[in-house]
Amino acid sequence: MKRVTVLGLLAGASVWVGTACAAEEPIKVAGHRFLTLNTVIRVNQIESARNLNVGADEAAIHTPETVAAFRDAVAKGFPGAKVTWSFSWLALQDERPNYVAIRKQVVGYHQAFGDEITFIPGGFFAPMYSSRAQVNQDLHDALQRVSAMVGNGYRPKSIVAGFLAAENLRYLAEKEGIHVCQGTIWSQYGIDNGDGDGSICYPYYPSREHACKPAQGPADFIDCVTLDGWTCDFLCARRFGYEDGFNSRLGVGPIESYQNLGAEKGMAEVMAVMASHFDDDFKLNGFGWIANCWEISLIKSCRPDVLECLTKWLQNVRQRWPDTRMVTQGEFGEAWRSEHPDNGGANYRFVQRGTGIGGSEPNLEIRWFMNADFRLAVLRDWQKNEPNQVIDFTRYDLTAREPADPTPDKPTRNWSLINRINQKHRRPEDKPVPLSALTAEEQAIIKKRCPELF
Repeated sequence: MKRVTVLGLLAGASVWVGTACAAEEPIKVAGHRFLTLNTVIRVNQIESARNLNVGADEAAIHTPETVAAFRDAVAKGFPGAKVTWSFSWLALQDERPNYVAIRKQVVGYHQAFGDEITFIPGGFFAPMYSSRAQVNQDLHDALQRVSAMVGNGYRPKSIVAGFLAAENLRYLAEKEGIHVCQGTIWSQYGIDNGDGDGSICYPYYPSREHACKPAQGPADFIDCVTLDGWTCDFLCARRFGYEDGFNSRLGVGPIESYQNLGAEKGMAEVMAVMASHFDDDFKLNGFGWIANCWEISLIKSCRPDVLECLTKWLQNVRQRWPDTRMVTQGEFGEAWRSEHPDNGGANYRFVQRGTGIGGSEPNLEIRWFMNADFRLAVLRDWQKNEPNQVIDFTRYDLTAREPADPTPDKPTRNWSLINRINQKHRRPEDKPVPLSALTAEEQAIIKKRCPELF
């Protein structure tokens, strides 16, 4: 390893250079562990339209020094790591000195490390505020801007979005030639600025009916691998918002872990969630993947020790799972796409016991089954050896429909796919039931994919 000054940085700023610039073997998903880290550079928290924003101007916390501190923390923790940088519309346009410098700086990271530079429409949750046609136009114009900014014919392999409508994902694939999108935030409901529960949490191709629904066949297929935004504790994620005083988004994200719980307890939770995917679930699925997002605004808005946790977390990952590859979002999605021409191989299984931290009860065990036909979650008290109760059964063979186009002044918050039983238990029909209480048809659908449950 050596320390060098990277183009676009402030004078004297530098980063650790590992193996990112060396010749790399083709990425294969099967049999490997992956970590993808996204970051967001924006002007306002929510850019609900090109000329309409929600939240304060964040220019003061988006500085070249902040960006350098983030990238340096990553490189110290995981030499050779790659980061996916996403710029909002305004961050691509803003001519204030800090944003001009940041754009040059991040291009330097792309040149030095192979980092990906891309666009985030709306600064998250674009379908809440903008019509599908407007989002498509924003995607087209912003991608041109990104290509011009980076130069040399650059084109990102993916988009960061929070979530997108199915028509926008189809547009990306068919018109822009981009086949990977962080297009769902798994289990997002009753928290933050938008709802999008109902999808599966590992890669899948979406349906033309609904972005949360896996494609059901060639006529329904959108050739855009849809990825989760950040990996959550499955037990916490079954909650609605801050139900019972617990954060439903607790997992590997820095706000919910280190900022809210402190460095020690936050790290314990993060590593436990990592272990679920990289140990037991790795054996079940044949690969493991952790998605995370650190918005650049967090570097100054969180406590100082939170940034130190970023480096420590990556060091812990390398020590415990030294085979882990930290690649760009686009590289991971394209690698999965090359091994999976459709959703036939997307048959995921997850098991997790509670950590005892936050809303992750230590006496509970949750098992998830996710595929193109359905997603199913069963919950039990393993300490009492109780039988499984179905807490989520989302059928993907049923017709689904997304909301109509919103407008900036009349946003549409809920883009969820909820039908038979939903984990957030907001309806009477969401009451947990044993498998035997499901209809014969429903049991047959589940048995076809999960005979071990019967």
